[in-house]
Amino acid sequence: MNRLVIGMLAHVDAGKTTLSEAMLYTSGCIRKLGRVDNKDAFLDTYELERARGITIFSKQAKLQLGKWHITLLDTPGHVDFSAEMERTLQVLDYAVLIINGADGVQAHTGTLWKLLRKYRIPTLIFVNKMDQEGTDKEWLLKNIKETLHENCVDYTDYGQDAFFESIAVCDEESLEQFLQEGKIRKETIQQLIFERKIFPVFFGSALKLTGVEEFMQKMEDLLVEPLDKTCPGLDETSEGQKDRQEAAGEFGARIFKITRDEQGTRLTHLKVTSGTLKVKAVLPGIEEKINQIRLYSGVKYETVNEVGAGEICAVTGPEVTMPGQGIGCEEGATIPILEPVLHYRIDFPEGMDAVLMLPKLRQLEEEIPELHLAWKEELKEIQAQVMGEVQMEILQKLIHDRFGVDVTFGEGNVVYKETIAYPVEGVGHYEPLRHYAEVHLLLEPLEPGSGLQFETKVSEDELDRNWQRLVLTHLKEKEHKGVLTGSAITDLRITLVAGRAHLKHTEGGDFRQATYRAIRQGLMQAQSVLLEPRFEFRLEVPDAVTGRAMADLDRKHAEFTIEQSGQGVAVLVGTIPAACVKNYQKEVTAYTKGQGQFAYSLKGYGPCHNAEEVIEQLSYDAEADLENPTSSVFCSHGAGFVVPWEEVPDYMHLPFATEAGSAMWNKEAEQDLDFVTKEQPKRSKDEGGVWVGTDEIDAILDRTFNANKRSESVPRYGYMSKKRKSLGTEKSSRQPVTVTYKPQMPKEEYLLVDGYNIIFAWEELKELAATNIDSARGKLQDILCNYQAIRGCRLMVVFDAYRVEGHETEIFEYHNIHVVFTKEAETADRYIEKFAHENGRKYRVTVATSDGLEQIIIRGQGCALLSARELEEEVKRAGKQIHNDYIQAQPRGANYFFDGINPRIKEQVEKSIREKE
Repeated sequence: MNRLVIGMLAHVDAGKTTLSEAMLYTSGCIRKLGRVDNKDAFLDTYELERARGITIFSKQAKLQLGKWHITLLDTPGHVDFSAEMERTLQVLDYAVLIINGADGVQAHTGTLWKLLRKYRIPTLIFVNKMDQEGTDKEWLLKNIKETLHENCVDYTDYGQDAFFESIAVCDEESLEQFLQEGKIRKETIQQLIFERKIFPVFFGSALKLTGVEEFMQKMEDLLVEPLDKTCPGLDETSEGQKDRQEAAGEFGARIFKITRDEQGTRLTHLKVTSGTLKVKAVLPGIEEKINQIRLYSGVKYETVNEVGAGEICAVTGPEVTMPGQGIGCEEGATIPILEPVLHYRIDFPEGMDAVLMLPKLRQLEEEIPELHLAWKEELKEIQAQVMGEVQMEILQKLIHDRFGVDVTFGEGNVVYKETIAYPVEGVGHYEPLRHYAEVHLLLEPLEPGSGLQFETKVSEDELDRNWQRLVLTHLKEKEHKGVLTGSAITDLRITLVAGRAHLKHTEGGDFRQATYRAIRQGLMQAQSVLLEPRFEFRLEVPDAVTGRAMADLDRKHAEFTIEQSGQGVAVLVGTIPAACVKNYQKEVTAYTKGQGQFAYSLKGYGPCHNAEEVIEQLSYDAEADLENPTSSVFCSHGAGFVVPWEEVPDYMHLPFATEAGSAMWNKEAEQDLDFVTKEQPKRSKDEGGVWVGTDEIDAILDRTFNANKRSESVPRYGYMSKKRKSLGTEKSSRQPVTVTYKPQMPKEEYLLVDGYNIIFAWEELKELAATNIDSARGKLQDILCNYQAIRGCRLMVVFDAYRVEGHETEIFEYHNIHVVFTKEAETADRYIEKFAHENGRKYRVTVATSDGLEQIIIRGQGCALLSARELEEEVKRAGKQIHNDYIQAQPRGANYFFDGINPRIKEQVEKSIREKE
């Protein structure tokens, strides 16, 4: 079919639209060569584009290049419209990156290069404006190699030995071919370009048509048609390859833009990636019919009845499509990388109700999804995210032209995001009457810039595939808020690791509720990190004011180095928080008297430099956000009741499915292990009895009296205090925890009792311990002996370390139970955690403790729990059962004094009674 989609990308004013115009003119597609400065360019069709001389919206044009039927996409170059540019990348087969020969590689050019690498798009480079005085080809080629990639090859030297040598060093196979044949075949070069192993560089002047024809001729020989256009989104696993084979020939498409024509008709712009699209067909997954298929070239279009794979078209009919959405076997949405970093309040004319304008602005949001319009009910205002001042002006014009309303924008505020430092498993349960769903999600931090990733690792035997897909849909369908400031979460992998549905009562909406609550419950117990946008910058100033510039950057919390100093100019490069950049170009212009230049582009998000200040300023209360609940809903006696997030593990119906919780809590628990001092009393192994020194008693009392309490000065490990200093600065060094699943419980049962924890939780033993700790310990052992006789399990009671230095763990039998005294510096809960970790999957292990931290760790090992209160109640029930069994064993009927004594004694007693009478 020989169809390709090629995108034109560049920094603003590099001549991108001019080159597009030159290519269309050279190929004969247009008869008149328009110019941007003359306001008659073929692809700049919008009034504001012609007035400003910049591209605002991506345009397309048809181009015939030899055997190739090419759709040329001209994209915006201004940084304020980079999100519009990024949306086109997902449908490109090739890209042409234009560089201004007068300036070299600019900051935004570097951003474009990173995006091309991210989307794996083969790229050709055209260095424009070589007709301008002062341009140096050798310097430009060196600049491109150093800044973009060392495998950028000068293609104007095609056919020469130096040309083949420069390609040969980029790839081992091409090197071998060059050594054997003295050249490199065209097919090899085509493949190297397609695989992004080399990047051909061309030089010329688009305005004067210099080098344009040669560029197009060489391009024709360099292009290859992608071999696989069937659902590239499918994974490469065996199952994914099977799905790919089944999908071959099926319809697939990727939507990259939504617009409206002059009559207000909604247009969905898409690329067909596999199969064919016909008029009156119903889009799979969207269930809306295609009324018309348009092939655009500039403002003009033709209608067709059918388009095939590789074709770009616009369709009418669908009303619920959105940019980035995949259709058919392209199911799934792409997540943009470039997004606004500032949000603004939209101010309307006096007397106009903002809420009435919201539906109209939603139409605009369909075309510009990065606006992220939000209605703030408490403030009765609409907020929008905007890339910069130029886009703000364009939006004002658009709103005026379409809706006849003049709006202004308030002062901009930074768009923050949130992530987490360590993996955590979140649980969401939704069970009001006649509803049921439970969802367990593993939240794992990813590398910065990864966005959100979703997957499932649940067997279909545990949860049907349709429910799993529904959970993934709910994960993707909205922007999930963090718990520090209510900002969007990012850089996380969210994995469905467990779930349960009810055969009769579960409905689709139940899993939506459970999924949302699972995310929030996980975030509440995680260590959240506040992120802020950061720019990478390049600051050029005269040598005389270098000190002033460095002081400014330090004050603005920038991280920078001096790239160049000398010849009267200093160049400083680095990164700087977006919150500190505002109006800095004006400051630079002022103190350098117009000689300084400050250029920057978005690098990504990193830990916030003033997290505590931001959190306090925004004053977000996660538990008061009713639209994003952290709690779960359970059912009891036919009525639903709400359970706070921190108590959900005590009520949930499924056990924890991963080790994330225990791994996290163990890290915190290790900080509390070193409570045994070396100054404790020594005891010989030969000495009899069991006793504890006063120093050890003080240490144990201090720890165990508070085992069931939480100091008000220490925040919960889950929802960290907003005052803590680690927020936004602590980076995780932990690797994502591997998901593991628990086998069925074996028959043999173990009951482990945290001795001192129980002693100081039971009032009776607590009072006794205040007088004599040995007596309390002995009484607990006697009580547990009686309880073991009823329960019939292997019972172990564990006491904290008390031995001399170097003493090893001691285990002995006390009647029918096992008593453990841990080794030096090892706590009872640490011993129990180790036992649970090693045996929790082999035996049925129950742990009796009221230590909240220990309970969560034990839960993570799949073990059952008994609190101190529950154990006491069970012991009392066991005592009653023993008493009842004894009574039932006695002979029935009345009992008299003489019934059970010796007859001789009976006779003597009766005689004595008669004598007294």
